[in-house]
Amino acid sequence: MYVVFGATGNTGKVVASALLDRGAEVRVVVRDPAKVEALAARGAEVVRGDVLDASTLAPALAGAEGAYLLVPPDLASADLVGRGARIVDGLVGALREAAVPHAVVLSSVGAQHATGTGPIVITHYAETQLPKAQATRFTFVRAAYFMENLLSSVGAMKGDGVVPVFGGGESYPFPMIATADIGRVSAEALLAPPSEHRWIELAGPRDYSFADAARIATEALGREVRPLVLPIDAMVPTLTGFGLSANVAGLYREMTEGLAAGLVTFEGKGDAVRGTVTLEEVLSPALA
Repeated sequence: MYVVFGATGNTGKVVASALLDRGAEVRVVVRDPAKVEALAARGAEVVRGDVLDASTLAPALAGAEGAYLLVPPDLASADLVGRGARIVDGLVGALREAAVPHAVVLSSVGAQHATGTGPIVITHYAETQLPKAQATRFTFVRAAYFMENLLSSVGAMKGDGVVPVFGGGESYPFPMIATADIGRVSAEALLAPPSEHRWIELAGPRDYSFADAARIATEALGREVRPLVLPIDAMVPTLTGFGLSANVAGLYREMTEGLAAGLVTFEGKGDAVRGTVTLEEVLSPALA
């Protein structure tokens, strides 16, 4: 039986669905069971749990042969990194108690760095702390920049004909990945546990730039969409204006600067895997 956290999110629901497609027994851990009725209808066991409530984690993991773990975001957090560390620490204790043999963990490109990468430092902490649950072998899926992050700019593409880019670098291609590929690869990893800790560096079928996103939007909308470079100093006030906390917005700025500085890159560790979903397939439906 496989336990899936984050089944209401973009990756966890794909993991759970892919496992069910393979005939596996699946238990999903959610705060609100009403949000996973479709998975329950397909045979998934649903239990209430919350990664911020450590007391719920070991019971949720009891009897599992594998688990999909992640640290879900909270864009309103006043201490996102500290929150992430508390979640990771709770998972370590739960894995020790439940003695789960294998866990697939959603990590990130750039997770090899302890500082300078904004919210990615949470995945660095996860990679260094989770192995303290010594009965568990881990597969760390270091995912590239989510293609779905660009969906936040769909309004600007449609309304203003621009793709906002903070700090420049709009023509620089870098690794991106669709959440559907993250879920699929993570499910496949769960079904093939390694004999020792494993790392997967996961990117899409090719690298993309923000200029590529503008080109795709141009083709989808039938009118010009161009990258709009904004000063990096505008990033925090813009994001807080959209409802992000000052803490989270500051971390996103640090991540953006880390990308420009070459910190948010793959290390060349483990297996390099390419997904199949293109940026066109992610963006075009939202622009229709």
